[in-house]
Amino acid sequence: MSEVSTTSLQLHGVEIIDTFAEAFPIKAARLIITADSLKWAVTGATVLCGNATSVIACDVEAAIERTLTAEETPDMRPGVSVLVFGFGTEALGKALQGRVGQCILTCPTTACYNGILDCPREKQIRIGGGIRYFGDGFQVAKKFDHRRFWRIPTMDGEFVCEDYFGTVTGVAGGNLLICGTDSSSALLATEAAVEAIGRGTDVALPFPGGIVRSGSKVGSRYPKLKASTNDAYCPTLRGVTRTELPKDCQAVYEIVIDGLSFEAVQSAMKRGLHAAAASKNVLRITAGNYGGKLGKHHFHLKDLL
Repeated sequence: MSEVSTTSLQLHGVEIIDTFAEAFPIKAARLIITADSLKWAVTGATVLCGNATSVIACDVEAAIERTLTAEETPDMRPGVSVLVFGFGTEALGKALQGRVGQCILTCPTTACYNGILDCPREKQIRIGGGIRYFGDGFQVAKKFDHRRFWRIPTMDGEFVCEDYFGTVTGVAGGNLLICGTDSSSALLATEAAVEAIGRGTDVALPFPGGIVRSGSKVGSRYPKLKASTNDAYCPTLRGVTRTELPKDCQAVYEIVIDGLSFEAVQSAMKRGLHAAAASKNVLRITAGNYGGKLGKHHFHLKDLL
């Protein structure tokens, strides 16, 4: 990643680099996962989101968007909303058929519903219709208000899954890099940013707990690798590489943000930036980009102040 400007601004006494985060278009779907209890809805959603941090090496990027009350779900049970992102509707549909079939169908008492309505059929992906065959001929389709649902028999009753799920063209790759005097301070500031981002909707943070310790750059000295460690931000490499670290910085954490729209990602970055800057022992906040060559969406930090 590169920074196109060395000019810095200030927020709560923290240096804000006048640069931008660079993001790209990506296909997105929203899954509404319900269960008899919130515990099991969260359990199923968490497993579904496993190994879904970066499309560099995963089939999709995914994370829980928020929890839902019974009044907010189709079957009047507690649930969670999950956002999933992938390159193209075909790839997204294939990945979700596998993940829903292995992680939600298998999870006690769960059901799975489409969370993006009013989507043209040509932009929809089929999930329930793809995994219905597990019912071995005993599956039953039901239609309500132009929405089709599959009821697949299971050992605790039945698994209900909507047939088609809507998609939109979202945005992937919004990011913040938070530099602190030590790892504890940097982590606390980044956790505060994650919490602030979580107060909004239409965004997801696909990395563990919303935080990345192993920021990457494009390419590697090893030809087979698409990405490798972002050495410019590794404190232990300060003396052997061209560093981007401020003086006294001993730790950097990154937040990567995917969303359903430019506005959603921009708003999330603003909440995260202000929360991190208000934390103790933060020296600098910046963002990663590729000089404008990766994606058409640019989130300038100066616009977030």
